[in-house]
Amino acid sequence: MKNIRSTLAAVWRISAPYFRSEDKWAGRGLLAAVIVIELAIVGINVLINQWNARFYNALQDRNWDSFVSEIIYFCVVVSIFVVLAVYQLYLNQWLQIRWRRWMTAQYLGDWLHQANHYRMQLQGDAADNPDQRMTDDVKLFVDRTLNIGLGLLNSIVTLASFVGILWALSNAAPLHLFGQDFAIPGYLVWGALIYSVLGTILTHLIGWPLVGLDFRQQQYEADFRFNLVRVRENSEQIALLHGEQAERERLLVRFGRVVENWLGIMSRTKKITAFTASYNQASVVFPYVLVAPAYFAEKIQLGGMMQTASAFSNVQGALSFFITIYRQLAEWQAVINRLDGFEAGIVAARELTTRDDRIHVVRAGGGAIDLKALTLRLPNGAPLVNADGFSLRRGERTLVTGPSGSGKSTLFRAIAGIWPFGSGSITAPAGATLMMLPQRPYFPTGTLRAAVEYPAKEGVFTTGQISQTLELVGLPKLASQLDEHGHWNRTLSLGEQQRLGLARALLHVPQYLFLDEATASLDEPSEAALYRLLEAKLPATTIISIGHRSTLDVFHDRNVVLARAGDGFALQDNKSAAAS
Repeated sequence: MKNIRSTLAAVWRISAPYFRSEDKWAGRGLLAAVIVIELAIVGINVLINQWNARFYNALQDRNWDSFVSEIIYFCVVVSIFVVLAVYQLYLNQWLQIRWRRWMTAQYLGDWLHQANHYRMQLQGDAADNPDQRMTDDVKLFVDRTLNIGLGLLNSIVTLASFVGILWALSNAAPLHLFGQDFAIPGYLVWGALIYSVLGTILTHLIGWPLVGLDFRQQQYEADFRFNLVRVRENSEQIALLHGEQAERERLLVRFGRVVENWLGIMSRTKKITAFTASYNQASVVFPYVLVAPAYFAEKIQLGGMMQTASAFSNVQGALSFFITIYRQLAEWQAVINRLDGFEAGIVAARELTTRDDRIHVVRAGGGAIDLKALTLRLPNGAPLVNADGFSLRRGERTLVTGPSGSGKSTLFRAIAGIWPFGSGSITAPAGATLMMLPQRPYFPTGTLRAAVEYPAKEGVFTTGQISQTLELVGLPKLASQLDEHGHWNRTLSLGEQQRLGLARALLHVPQYLFLDEATASLDEPSEAALYRLLEAKLPATTIISIGHRSTLDVFHDRNVVLARAGDGFALQDNKSAAAS
């Protein structure tokens, strides 16, 4: 019961925001229409049940006029049913796509909000494969929630509609055994109830492991797909290292988990299918077994028996709702668990920015980036960098050096406001524009124009501005490819990518430009030429570089180093580091 309550609470928590959103009236209207049609369909089932008695009595009495009348009545009712079924499906699908669109937009917004996606990875990303959560899981959640919810509503209303009919038929056709009538009030209702309860219990006992199996199947499928994408994106390095055999073995290991878990699903599905198929077939003849003695004792007519069988089938079907959709329920619960975990991961990552023991990034007046009592830590709490009373002065070009793993890139991440682990404060000038260029810049898939303008919207800069900038950074041949679509991180060499990244900086003209080994893949003359270009074209930009080449000293006014200090590293001017 506790598990059911927690599942329903998760369903409410995930689904309710849509029906309170800006799209609430459309969503509520579509949902109300679908529910009304569902109730109308149940009403038609009641009419068809009553029609059964009249139609089969007409057959038994060989009443031609009544037979023709009932056929016409049936055609009219079924025509209405078809129209309702068509529009229910149409409106249901319309609601699904609107609901899914809203949920996807919300998840994308929360996931990408202020580097939340990056902090989720730093936490180990307990909500693994966010791409799957926002595609397959959202789609399945919306589909299963509507279908299961409507199915449950149909079962409740059907039970309420037919249990009275079946109770009355129990009195009209009493239980007849061994030549005697047994007056058991509503015995057909009790028979349907006992039959359904036993079936539900047995179905749950056989099928409950499917919840965990479905959860793991989606996880293993997503993991296999993710690693296939990684191989595709790193195909050049794999080919250079002749790592195809190693990758094949690694991928087959991951696919082996998919196969092994699928075999578990097959085995469990076989068992539950064998039971539910037997149960459903037995339910066809079970009401006739109960009513046939009364019919052969001439207590009821053929129409009465057929109406009783139909009413029994409806009541038993309503009571057996969980048996018929158990497979969907297992899948639905797995989807709920994954989305609930994804939301929890988003919240946990967001809370990293509101904790007291965090790095406070402040936008205030002044002409420098000031580090006060700053301590950077690794996600496991180990100290990494300490800096107190240190300033990156505006207009000064600073080179940051230090051994690998000393936290140089992490310092840049903290200044950018995306590294939450640590304490102290970083004060940056209010309204100042910062741009970070890593060693491997990111370019979105699309046109080259959009790639170089990123993160601005495409079209912010003119073709002439972009072409001139590409020529300045040594990529004149790309000027004719601005409107070509491509995966630029794969089609361009790393050196070309770094030149393109600097072209982005020249276009955006940031006030602070952080270069994290952003020219490391270029030869020294090309690197020197690009630094001179930055000096000429961005004279007012404060440049802070991470680099290891001594040739970079001449392009910077100041050299600071991350030197070993206790368990971590301390940021010091090069002179004080040398003295220590």
